[in-house]
Amino acid sequence: MNYLRCWRGLASGGAYALDAPMNLDPVDGRPVQLELDLDRLQHDHPGRSWLREQRSMWRYGPLLPFDSAGDESPVVTLGEGWTPLLGASDLPGAKRAGLNLYVKDEGFHWPGYGGNPTLSFKDRGMSMVASMARHYGLRRLAVPTQGNAGDSLCRYAQAAGAEVAVIMPEDTPEPIVGSVAAAAARNPGVILDFVTGTIREAGARMKEFYLPRGYFNCATFQEPGWRIEGKKTLGLEIAEQLAWRFPDAIVYPTGGGTGILGMWKAFTELQQLGVVEGDLPRMYCIQAEATAPLAEAWRRGAEDSESVSPGATLATGLNVPGGVGHFAVLRTVRESGGSVLAVSEAEIEAAFREVWQRKHWWICPEGAACLAALDSLVEGGQLRRDETVIVVNTGSFEKYLPNLRGWLVA
Repeated sequence: MNYLRCWRGLASGGAYALDAPMNLDPVDGRPVQLELDLDRLQHDHPGRSWLREQRSMWRYGPLLPFDSAGDESPVVTLGEGWTPLLGASDLPGAKRAGLNLYVKDEGFHWPGYGGNPTLSFKDRGMSMVASMARHYGLRRLAVPTQGNAGDSLCRYAQAAGAEVAVIMPEDTPEPIVGSVAAAAARNPGVILDFVTGTIREAGARMKEFYLPRGYFNCATFQEPGWRIEGKKTLGLEIAEQLAWRFPDAIVYPTGGGTGILGMWKAFTELQQLGVVEGDLPRMYCIQAEATAPLAEAWRRGAEDSESVSPGATLATGLNVPGGVGHFAVLRTVRESGGSVLAVSEAEIEAAFREVWQRKHWWICPEGAACLAALDSLVEGGQLRRDETVIVVNTGSFEKYLPNLRGWLVA
């Protein structure tokens, strides 16, 4: 943790020492994130001399809480990150609008790149969580999840030698349930617990039952900025893969929102270090119409979201009825000049079918939601001809079978 300065409250601005783990800001009950001493880092590692020769997210060494190159590093890695940018400018919508479109694919192991072991962007955050847990000697971890985060923490907690409780809705996609259930059957340190409802009810179960039994809270935004640091590597990779330039826009499927804050943190840190050209990108958050607290808050011009009644969406990662960090997501989107919008189930399915038929990419429903939003963003003048636009596909369609098998049929 050579270049970490403190935990910083996202709302209060308060600074907190790093000598022990924490959860939410004790002043206001809102999230915190880690703050780097960028001046000292730049002095010790001028230019981009911090870059490592690794095909994983840990290639950014001192820009992260731990440098995996150190002999005593607590890093828990399974090869996550360093995923490709796939050219998608030939998709009909991008071609009509003249966009330089790329898909950042988190759900497939492409030759010559790294790869997320559970086929989800959640592996970035959970690699960091497991590494921090090892550093602080935490032996019991708990996470409420819509699915992928639980699958991921299950894998990384076992790699770190920690116990883990995964609490998920009963309607979580079967491949994800099967993965965690198999781990629980083999390892007595893995607990799989089901609730009726969504991640909201899973969170209540965690607080009621597991936290009093000594489990550390690894829920979205409630671990102290660890998942933000992991997701930050998405932004670092995008900048590097664009030859150290910022894209014009990022289009990102948003449930809780740690990825938005993580990428924005990456972009602003790179800007402060003076190692990337261009203006900061506009950030566009995409939700499913069935459960769209951020989109509704954006429509009202509100500074924070209000909890909504969850609907039914096959993009289960977007079925998040509220979030303790949504105020920071909305603030970031406004600062970037972006926006928030929601798309329908029919639009998500149509976008998936199109990319499957033309590219045979197994994108997840959440990634398809971002592609579905492009026409609206173009029509609204938010995306313009010749701009470089990055859509983040956060996982693999494979993890949503058999629910979505019919989408593969023309």
